[in-house]
Amino acid sequence: MDEESELIQPQDQSCWAFLPDLCLCRVFWWLGDRDRSRAALVCRKWNQMMYSAELWRYRTITFSGRPSRVHASEVESAVWYVKKFGRYLEHLEVKFMNPYNAVLTKKFQVTMRGLLSCLSKSNNRLKALSIQYLELDRLVWRNSIRSSFISSLSFFLKKMGKRLDYLNLKGARLTVEQGCQILDSLSYMRNENVISELNIEDYFSHHLAVYNSPQFKKTMSTFHNLVSLDLNYNCISDELLENLCENASTLQTINIKCHVHDPHGQVIWGMSWAKLARQATNLKVNFFFERIMKYERLARILLQEIPIRSISLRSCYFSDPDYSMRPTLIDLLPTFRHTLQKLTCEFNNNHESLDEELHLLIISCRKLFYFKIWAFLDVSFVERILKSQKERQCALRVFKARIYTNRYETNEEDKTLQEIYRKYRKLIESELSYFVIVYSVM
Repeated sequence: MDEESELIQPQDQSCWAFLPDLCLCRVFWWLGDRDRSRAALVCRKWNQMMYSAELWRYRTITFSGRPSRVHASEVESAVWYVKKFGRYLEHLEVKFMNPYNAVLTKKFQVTMRGLLSCLSKSNNRLKALSIQYLELDRLVWRNSIRSSFISSLSFFLKKMGKRLDYLNLKGARLTVEQGCQILDSLSYMRNENVISELNIEDYFSHHLAVYNSPQFKKTMSTFHNLVSLDLNYNCISDELLENLCENASTLQTINIKCHVHDPHGQVIWGMSWAKLARQATNLKVNFFFERIMKYERLARILLQEIPIRSISLRSCYFSDPDYSMRPTLIDLLPTFRHTLQKLTCEFNNNHESLDEELHLLIISCRKLFYFKIWAFLDVSFVERILKSQKERQCALRVFKARIYTNRYETNEEDKTLQEIYRKYRKLIESELSYFVIVYSVM
């Protein structure tokens, strides 16, 4: 090349040559892995940008339960990039949804063993790990495959546990022994761990009375820095609540799921909840009930000493004429009128009308700002709620309703809802996140 061609005048260069590093990093951030690799070949500056820590802090790898060739190639590529740039990784999410045979679970186990081994050697920044919905109690997980995966994960957590701040193993479906083995890894060679957010909802298999396990209570005693905890009600015991008092200075949220198939007949003393609430002054408890609708069962769980912020009641379209929601709406839920902020109700009440009870409940809960209802209701219920909102009898910010009907045609109800919306349009647009429809269940 002659001297003239070697000297490129500034006005002849592309504007990309003068792009600040911050802007160039943002451009790379929006690119997929393959496009990043191609862009890195443009020049030395762009190649250096490929190694910016900002680009590799958050990664999600999705393993399909029914993979195609294209998806398999994408997974291999994603794993390769995580291994290559793993030293920058701070948040890792792994998804493995509904594998249909043991070949896939074996491939997943081998891939994760290599990935976790690589990260344990090269990474010292990882703060958050999420591996959800593994459902390890399914038959597609052979005993040897399951054991190998648990061993790999436990070994990884032993090395990384001293820095890990967030752990989400929701839906793992383990035995008590297997579950405690993994959680104990977080405090390996120490008497405590630094985890502040722990999600172990559906972490244990259905039908297990975890609250009776001394091993689980001992494991949970190593958590002293919890801010947020997600778990099932079959894990709750007086001893666990006593242990959680060790987190009183930090604990803010407990999310509790109670499923009809989980054992939930244990007796919890109100004084245990009262002590925890007294020491953890910022504590808010959220309950999620699935197909547990009878008043007697709910009353055993929802004790008045609990600082409840949110309640979700879902029957999943199951109808049982032997129970009534009326006692729950009239006698139980108003107990929490001073703390309840969110209420979700999804039930099949075809055998009883609950419009009046729901309306009175909303008015009595002065802090309630979120209300979602899927039930058999009269369309006029919507107007009653909006009228109460206008008169400042309630202070909702979110109002969502799916009004069930046994009628095939809903034209009349739809027309009425349109008239109600026009009447309260100014209120809705200024104050509410509003969604109301009529839904035929014929």
